[in-house]
Amino acid sequence: MSVRRLAPKELQPATFAFSPENLAWAKEQIAKYPEGRQASAVIPILWRIQEQHDGWVSEAAIRAVADLLGMPYIRALEIATFYTMFQLQPVGKKAHVQVCGTTPCRLRGAGDLIEVCQSRIHHDPFHLSKDGNFSWEEVECLGACVNAPMVLIWKDTYEDLTKESFGKVLDGFASGNPPKPGPQVNRQFSAPLGGPTTLKETT
Repeated sequence: MSVRRLAPKELQPATFAFSPENLAWAKEQIAKYPEGRQASAVIPILWRIQEQHDGWVSEAAIRAVADLLGMPYIRALEIATFYTMFQLQPVGKKAHVQVCGTTPCRLRGAGDLIEVCQSRIHHDPFHLSKDGNFSWEEVECLGACVNAPMVLIWKDTYEDLTKESFGKVLDGFASGNPPKPGPQVNRQFSAPLGGPTTLKETT
């Protein structure tokens, strides 16, 4: 894994404030832990803050979480920079695409999906498209190997992709009408292509 660094200072907002709803939610999470163990809530709170902060965590947001939990800034920074689920740079407003690049997806065409990202979004990962609406990165296994190749966009997976069908997925996000998540071919979840092949007889 490459070194993960915070976004440059020119991209960092000066301050961060919890929304009232997220602050109340964070306090509920903290209350689940005994006194002195509040820092155990750091990961779920960072995740919630990332959702509030347009899909990424700024240095000011990380410091706000550390202050809320009474933990040293460096501890919160260590966690945010270690776990790749936390985005440290601004991401696309409409979609941040995570392309699975491990062996099953590579064998089934993940390289083609990366080429689409490079041509339609930016040649390099972790960079915004010209309109700021899209960004992409290559990630490790996303757990849908039988439906390779696949991508994760926000919280949904899009599977059994080709260059063409992946392009249609991006078109859907661009227009504000993303397609239905899951396989983008004629199969239900991880069932055989074309429908069931066994146990088709009814009694």
